[in-house]
Amino acid sequence: MSRYFFLVLGLAISGVHASEQSPSKTPDQAQHDLAYSLGASLGERLRQEVPDLQLQALIDGLKQAYQGKPLALDNTRIEQILAEHEAQTEADVQAPKSEKALAAEQQFLSKEKTANGVRELADGILLTELTPGTGNMPKASDQVQVKYVGRLPDGTVFDKSTQPQWFRLDSVISGWRSALQQMPVGAKWRLVIPSAQAYGADGAGELIPPYTPLVFEIELLGTRH
Repeated sequence: MSRYFFLVLGLAISGVHASEQSPSKTPDQAQHDLAYSLGASLGERLRQEVPDLQLQALIDGLKQAYQGKPLALDNTRIEQILAEHEAQTEADVQAPKSEKALAAEQQFLSKEKTANGVRELADGILLTELTPGTGNMPKASDQVQVKYVGRLPDGTVFDKSTQPQWFRLDSVISGWRSALQQMPVGAKWRLVIPSAQAYGADGAGELIPPYTPLVFEIELLGTRH
């Protein structure tokens, strides 16, 4: 249900409380003041949220709905329009956060690129070889046995293997899939994976915020078809 319903409901409750606190007014005055207060409060909120709103259309919709008259738009269309407006409003609120997160990611990656021994793979992943390997490199359809630690840019550990784990390469994040196909068995690498090769704009629950690059230390122990 649209938040506009709850907005009007909340205003109505506030208005009722206000009228109860003015017992000296006549019923007509109290009803007038209640209606005016609802209109003023709703108008103030809408002025902030939708500054270019067409007031006559607002009044027409309010009157027709309140009086139980046929509406110019069907309920399905109304719900669609309100849902689209809410989604756009939320996107407008989130945009500054996204820009800040992207700027922080670029700053982190730029700093990581200057570290000794770092080389950049074609998809932007930063690789530091900790231990060389001499075995075969896995293919995209293979399974890999690994030990790993995953950290956020601030060093917080968000995932860690307690014993060797087997994964299908086609089931892991694209940063792993890309890097491990270039990694020989026996190697241990430090990988800095850009968010675009990890969990991107969505993040991963409460563990990984949107637009977060990830740092992994991965040891490739084996591979199989």
